[in-house]
Amino acid sequence: MDVWKRNLAVLWLAQFLVMAAMNQIMPFLPFLLTRELGLSDARDVHVWTGLIFGVNFLPALLVAPLWGNLADRYGRKLMILRSGFGMAIANGLMGFVQTPEQLLLLRFLNGMISGFIPASIALVSTNTPRERVGTALGVLQSGGVAGTILGPALGGLLADRIGFRALFWVTGGALLFATLIVLFFVRETNRPSPAARPAGGGFRRDAARILSTRPLPALFASSLFVQFALVALMPVLALYTETLLGREEGAAFWAGVVMGMTGVANMLASPLLGRLADRFGGERVLVGSLVAGSAFMFLHALVGNVGGLMVARFLFGLAAGGLMPSINALIREKAPAGMESRTYGLANSATFFGNMVGPIVGGAVSGLFGMRAVFVFSGAVLLADAALAWREIVPAYRRKAAPPPADRGEAPAAVKPPAGFGATAPRRPSER
Repeated sequence: MDVWKRNLAVLWLAQFLVMAAMNQIMPFLPFLLTRELGLSDARDVHVWTGLIFGVNFLPALLVAPLWGNLADRYGRKLMILRSGFGMAIANGLMGFVQTPEQLLLLRFLNGMISGFIPASIALVSTNTPRERVGTALGVLQSGGVAGTILGPALGGLLADRIGFRALFWVTGGALLFATLIVLFFVRETNRPSPAARPAGGGFRRDAARILSTRPLPALFASSLFVQFALVALMPVLALYTETLLGREEGAAFWAGVVMGMTGVANMLASPLLGRLADRFGGERVLVGSLVAGSAFMFLHALVGNVGGLMVARFLFGLAAGGLMPSINALIREKAPAGMESRTYGLANSATFFGNMVGPIVGGAVSGLFGMRAVFVFSGAVLLADAALAWREIVPAYRRKAAPPPADRGEAPAAVKPPAGFGATAPRRPSER
């Protein structure tokens, strides 16, 4: 098996374990706060849920460029190991918290050392033949969303048997195992020399060079808006499911099933949309996925029962399968040579910012206007992102039209792209 294919298989499993573990407890954070940490006021629960979920991303967005710089110097695998071992310890400690403030502090610490998924994306994107990056990233995302399928349902079942606190210890163990298989089975072939100074001249000059490369700033913004819209639902989705169900009994399980529907659809759609991105262009897949995702997000606000919510989540998951893989593949195509991890570092900062403010804003919108308003708000954000992508991202990837045929009616000879790893020639047919 080719090394890049083996890396992809191992990192698929690792992402599956990480996302399954993390999604065992975080979707049920409102239940943890009310049943284990003593909160009773509904407004307090919304606020604390948003803060605890979102605070993880404040330090993450600040340190992501640093981890990207170190990855360009010492390798992406090292960043996966650093993050994996650190998060395993932090999540294990969360099982001992007694107050919301303690959980908030540990989530902040977890954010400082996080980065397992972004580092895995960077490793795959820089160690995969360029013409296969879109497909590889689509497959890689399917591992994460497969974990998202299992995590909530498994967490809902385990919560009734071992309690919410023990789920943190299960999460820590899964993170540790995922990190160990990366340590022993992933090989980074396109690894920078530790003695070589990365191209650039410090953070400011690196950032200036990256941000001056079109359409990278628009891609960063698109990533921010996507994550913002996705996680704004986190403070309310479990409670929304419970409201539609009409009873507390079984609410955790059904909330897990509802969240898992998105993962099922995402896992099915991501590899297919990744191949379409390689063939027709990630920018086209991105715009189409944003428009469809916006429509299906609006549908969430119209459902009247849990069955309808499951259908809406499944349809949204199909559309979401083309979002982040397309963005990451497009970033890889435009990232300055030798600065790939630093480029992804800035992209991760934008993503983490969306992850941080999304739950806080979502909780605030829910408290002011009701839970259904959160879905309308998220749908509007995705629609605005589609407009941004159409205006700023799509034009940057349009290929020059082919020259007109010769006078004798002969078609111009096709120009073959250079073969081999790292070819930068267009991967899709020229637009006519």
